[in-house]
Amino acid sequence: MPRFSANVSVLFTEVPFLDRFAAAADAGFQGVECQFPYHLDSNEVADKVAMAGVTFTLFNAPPGDYAAGERGLAALPGREAEFRESVEVALEYADMIECTRLHVMAGCITEDQRSAAMDTYLDNLQAAAEFTQAAGVQLLIEPLSMPGYFLTRPDQAIDIIRRVEHKNLALQYDLYHAQRTQGNLGEFLENNLHNIGHVQVAGVPGRNEPDRLGEVNWHFIFDMLDAHGYDGWVGAEYNPRAGTVPGLSWAADWGIGGAKTEGAARKRR
Repeated sequence: MPRFSANVSVLFTEVPFLDRFAAAADAGFQGVECQFPYHLDSNEVADKVAMAGVTFTLFNAPPGDYAAGERGLAALPGREAEFRESVEVALEYADMIECTRLHVMAGCITEDQRSAAMDTYLDNLQAAAEFTQAAGVQLLIEPLSMPGYFLTRPDQAIDIIRRVEHKNLALQYDLYHAQRTQGNLGEFLENNLHNIGHVQVAGVPGRNEPDRLGEVNWHFIFDMLDAHGYDGWVGAEYNPRAGTVPGLSWAADWGIGGAKTEGAARKRR
């Protein structure tokens, strides 16, 4: 059965951030993840996660100047020292909250920067994979369907993973972005599951619940992950249409639905 992780940057926003871990646990989630936790004290986060009895599965390294439009540093020529510092900051945070997966965002570039950006990206990932491995944290890269973003397609990410050739580097396979840029989700999973360290889901095209209202057959995807022995996490990273808990019917077959549901009870046994 898939192990689902609630991305509390977008789910359970009906309550304050530090209360979302318990809300996710009450709804039946075994894990939690978020985008950027750095506005919170890591000790407080660790305490709340432990009290909720969930696993913190994933977060992103600092992305640079987010307010100015930066979306990562890993592929930006001339920013290598800042990238290294961002990974160091993230690993300190990961150690406190006992998180063992870290996504480093590539960043946005202009087309004339692509060649230099590729060289920078490969060198940065090689160094970061070594650095994070020593800390017991898996390094992840994720293609995003974002204008100007360096890494946009899953097949590009697989090529980069092969070129880096480090066992600690893996793909964060976000099926929302993958469906928008490349499609063939089932075939890609079947051929590349050994390179996937984390999966994320959201409905296409609206990035809402991964249910029957979109164009992806989610039951087929989740059954395929099970059939091929995927033992990682499936992160629910979507924008609820009308509140988090009312929209969880998509996950009822996997023990997720609402506070004190039979699924939540099964999770705690």
